[in-house]
Amino acid sequence: MQMNWQDIADSVASLWQTELYKAGDTPIYLSQVIIALTLIMIGFVVVRWVGARLVKRALRSSGASENTVFAFRRLISFVAYVMIVLIALPIAGIPITIFAVLGGALAIGVGFGAQNLLNNLISGIILIAERPIRIGDIVELEKERGRVEEIGNRCVRIRRYDGVHVLVPNSYFLEQRVVNWTLVSADIRSVVSVGVAYGSPVETVRDLLRQAAEEHEQISTDYPIEVIFEDFGDSSLLFNLYFWTSVHQPMDIRRIQSDVRFKVNALFDEHNIVIAFPQRDIHLDTSKPLEIHLKEPSA
Repeated sequence: MQMNWQDIADSVASLWQTELYKAGDTPIYLSQVIIALTLIMIGFVVVRWVGARLVKRALRSSGASENTVFAFRRLISFVAYVMIVLIALPIAGIPITIFAVLGGALAIGVGFGAQNLLNNLISGIILIAERPIRIGDIVELEKERGRVEEIGNRCVRIRRYDGVHVLVPNSYFLEQRVVNWTLVSADIRSVVSVGVAYGSPVETVRDLLRQAAEEHEQISTDYPIEVIFEDFGDSSLLFNLYFWTSVHQPMDIRRIQSDVRFKVNALFDEHNIVIAFPQRDIHLDTSKPLEIHLKEPSA
């Protein structure tokens, strides 16, 4: 069977000129939609590529912060995307007035199918404008704690201290309770608790705890280091050591607390101060003779 190339060409041309929709008296053809989508996709790729290069150059050459550059990029990209759509449609022969015809149907679709998407999109704009969180901030969400790496159109990407990434919807940061450790300052107060045995010289314990904090290079000297004799516990005398440190990574506080505990343990060993452990006293009722049973061990 001989292939008729002319028939194939005619079929492709007919498909290419298939009418998809009619906006008033203006027909919209498949060819126009394909051309418009191709131009829009190419434009979006170019904007993202140029935006990424400009951000890297701005961070290297200017003194602007990462958050300022990121917000500026988001604004410019949004304007560029709108301009690309407005330019691509007329080039493809699609009148912009089609949006007025499709506006009612689009509004219904958005109302029912894109509520969460629009909510997160608007929330992302508010987060960039009001800046309750910024790139680089350390935040705590319920049991999740990590550093903000990106504020996207739909969600915020957070990297936990164990390296796992968590994606949180933008609206969460406006509707739920969020702890931002570094919103105003990176200086965070921390505490190390220790219990010593009864009979220990409490003044010496206080001095050694303060010494352990003062000798750590990452503990700030701009704030006072305080040792609080917290309470008389069941098995120990309870002390709390309070100090301030600058936090740049989610694990910074835990590392510094660990260093301080190592130092405290070494100082206590040097001065023969015992770190208490749970103890219980057992009292036998001797108001009447105790009954004792002896049992021979089995062979």
